[in-house]
Amino acid sequence: MVKKIQLEHHYDFILSSDVNEDLTHFKAVFDNCIDIKYREFVIHGARRGALIFLSGLVSTQTIDFEIMKPLVESDERLFQNSSDGLSDDNITHLLENRLLFASQLSWFEEFPDIVEHILSGNVAFLIDGLKQVLVINAKDWDKRTVEEPATEAVIRGPREGFQETISTNISLIRRRLKTPQLKMEDMKAGRLSNTQIVITYIEGIVDKKLVDEVKSRIGKIKIDAILESGYVEELIEDNSFSLFPQVLITERPDRVVGNLLEGKVGIMIDNTPFVIIVPCTFFQLLQSPEDYYQRYFVASAIRMLRFFAVLFSLLLPSLYIALTTYHQEMIPTMLLISIAASRETVPFPAFIEALVMEIAFESLREAGVRLPRPVGQAVSIVGGLVIGQAAVEAGIVSSPLVIVVSMTGIASFIFPSFQLGLAFRLLRFPMMVAAATFGLYGILMMLLLLLIHMLRLHSFGVPYLTPMAPLRISGLKDVIVRASWPKQSTHAEELKSQRYHNPFKRLRQRHNR
Repeated sequence: MVKKIQLEHHYDFILSSDVNEDLTHFKAVFDNCIDIKYREFVIHGARRGALIFLSGLVSTQTIDFEIMKPLVESDERLFQNSSDGLSDDNITHLLENRLLFASQLSWFEEFPDIVEHILSGNVAFLIDGLKQVLVINAKDWDKRTVEEPATEAVIRGPREGFQETISTNISLIRRRLKTPQLKMEDMKAGRLSNTQIVITYIEGIVDKKLVDEVKSRIGKIKIDAILESGYVEELIEDNSFSLFPQVLITERPDRVVGNLLEGKVGIMIDNTPFVIIVPCTFFQLLQSPEDYYQRYFVASAIRMLRFFAVLFSLLLPSLYIALTTYHQEMIPTMLLISIAASRETVPFPAFIEALVMEIAFESLREAGVRLPRPVGQAVSIVGGLVIGQAAVEAGIVSSPLVIVVSMTGIASFIFPSFQLGLAFRLLRFPMMVAAATFGLYGILMMLLLLLIHMLRLHSFGVPYLTPMAPLRISGLKDVIVRASWPKQSTHAEELKSQRYHNPFKRLRQRHNR
């Protein structure tokens, strides 16, 4: 507690014109921080100066050749006392225009602002006799190169993906939209991490109410640190208790630009390659960027295949349980005889049999993801084949069920959005319970509850099942099928016509408390 009070006291410090006194307070704030470096010097025996920076976040080339060298080689009259001819205003002017040629120079008087800039990778330049500190942009740290995103691979399309550095992500979007209408607004979130969040949109296309709502929700975030976009996603979505994702997460700059052109808002978070796009609808999560790079009839056929995959992934195991347990009369005779013969030695009911196989399949899938990549692929493929074959030969499960579980797993891989695929993977289990309890009536009841839930969902005021519910004929050109480009129309007006209510009110009240 004493340490906290002492730190707050130093944050209330007002800069003086004495470098020694200012350095004392900076060193108190950055006590026990071995990566904070101080470079004190005297120029021409006239004025004392000091540089404060974080090693590992700044460029030593910038410090040596763009700051120190110009100062050492400068005219000594520049740093004489103000009483000898040069006022403080003249010194600041000469520093900016004749000595230091860094790309970004700013003067600050508030002590907390200077500390924040130092922690962000800038250099603070203290000069004896000035009550201002010059902050110089010298950021430079190791970063990953721009690569193809692993989670959204396409056959035809750009191979660039976002990375963890937000400045690089901004440039990837700017390269694709060379217009001053593309706006980038900066915000901060996280009490300790002070994470940079950039909101991007196209002025003239986006609805101003949507931008204001995004800013309001981000401004209400109360959390110590934001380490990944998932923190922001959960805190700004309309219903955090729903399995369905209400924002779109992507690593592809071309996908972000395409959504900005439709009147949506992108949210970029520093230190993560995933960008959030709002608002988001269910049908948008079933669309791939490659749909717009292929010919429209090919893209339409693949989209319809995805919708069938959604039904298979959700209903196939539960239909098997319901038909084999309650509705054998609905199965063709020859198929029924084959299923009965394969299940003759199985000691478990269909529900337990399917549950064991689904849990085993999901465990193998998760193991393949967590293990090193070369080993993980072998474990997931070989493990599935070996376990399935061994289970059938041992009489623990039947051959038809292995086929059903395999088809269900393949269908779940077709989802373009991992978050949506994960939601349907989890929903598969309550569907199986309903099928084992009530048969086809249980499946229909669960589908009805699921549909009601989706109809009640909104994403930043836009109904989740738009444009199906509410029905908008103009929006159907890019839902189940993709119309040709001459027949396509922008969705910006459609989004603007939605009524933006305030479903975030409850979360705001909780934050205010």
